[in-house]
This record gives sequence, structure tokens and C-alpha cells, in this order.
Amino acid sequence: MVIMVHGACGYMGREVLRLLAGSYPDTTVVPVDVGSDCPDVYRTPQEFSGKADCIIDFSHHSATKHLLAYATATKTPLVLATTGQTEEELAAIEAASGQIPLFFSSNMSLGVAELIRMAKEAARAFPDADIEIVEAHHNRKLDVPSGTALTIAKQLQTVRPGAQLNIGRHEDGRRKKEEIGIHSLRMGNVVGTHEVILSTPTQTLTLRHEAHDRKLFAEGAVAAAMFLMGKPAGMYGMNDIL
Repeated sequence: MVIMVHGACGYMGREVLRLLAGSYPDTTVVPVDVGSDCPDVYRTPQEFSGKADCIIDFSHHSATKHLLAYATATKTPLVLATTGQTEEELAAIEAASGQIPLFFSSNMSLGVAELIRMAKEAARAFPDADIEIVEAHHNRKLDVPSGTALTIAKQLQTVRPGAQLNIGRHEDGRRKKEEIGIHSLRMGNVVGTHEVILSTPTQTLTLRHEAHDRKLFAEGAVAAAMFLMGKPAGMYGMNDIL
């Protein structure tokens, strides 16, 4: 099996390389990092003359279009674990999924997928509850709110179709009836914490997922790559693995 790791020199790329080397010794790893000066990597996917069985991407959303062009041209399954895509990039991802098996998730944790499932069930059980989402990450994270927090909110909107997202409440704190609030904390070296809080006048339910080690995201990405093997073209996510 040949796995291309796109964004191999980044923190998460290195985690994937370590995991593959330690737990999948029969796998041939193709490290790629565009624009990086780290040694022993391909500078573009096109520099690799062979054929990968799957690509795992932990790079930057600005590379999305070029990576999609390579994956669709070579008919290579793609695990897209990068977040922060623009609307145009999201449309390109959707289009590419018509040509290749494409696994796209804002969070590569099975635990977060289960959190979303439980949050939707709770929102159904408490239709009048106020809903707030709080996410915390390390002080170097760029996108606000996190892609995972937005995914949770959008999934809750499928249960509350009239709900509007209020990202970072300012000045007037009074809630609208169907509002879903999202709040971001950036501090220290927090790997990633997401809370969904549902509150009625008589009770509050809090659902929380906390990542202790970034290795869990590498584990999820590799699991997604294994899952994609032999799948037809289409869009896949963590719920498909569950």
C-alpha cells in the first residue's frame, strides 16, 4: 500500500508519518510538502512518478484546488483533513467527489462524530432549549471559530432548521429564540475541546469532547484512508465509518 501524506512537514503531517511508520510498516509513505524547506520530501505531488493508493492531506486550505486537480487527474482517493476552506474551495471539493472517493471532515475524531450524534438527539429531545457551542484550542490556531464548531452548528441546524448562528456575541447579549451561539477560546497548548450546552429554564445538559493528544487525529485520518480503499466516487465522512 502506498500512502501520500500532503503537508508532511507540518505538525499533523509528522504525526501521520510517525503513525504509519510505527503501526503500518508494510506501507510505502510518500511525503509531500509544497513550499517547505524540510529535507527528503517531494515539493509537489506531481514530482512523485508512481501511483499512490490514497492521499492524506493535512496542509492548508489554499492548497485545496491544486490537490483536488492532482487527485482527480490520477483517480486517487483523498482524505481531506484540512479546514478553513472558502466557499469556492468547498464547491470544488463537492465537484471532485463526483470523480473520486473523497473523505472530508472538519475533525478526524470518532469521538467528535459521536458528540454530534448525541447533540442532535438532545436538540430533538429539548426543542425549546437554548443551544451554545464553546470551542477551545491552542493559541496558534488561525481559524475562528474552529471548523469542528461550525460543523456541529450546521448539523444542529438540520434539527433546528430555522436557527441562526451567532458567532461571538457582542454588546447586546439577549438571545433570539432559535439562535445557536458559538464561542472561541485560544489559550496555551490546548489540543481541542468542544462543548455543546443545551439549557431550559429547569435544566442544563452539557456534552463535551476533549482531545488529549493530536495523535488521535492522525489515527482518524489513517482509518479514513483504509476505509476509502475500494470505495466508489462520492463524499464520505466520519458518520460513514461509525
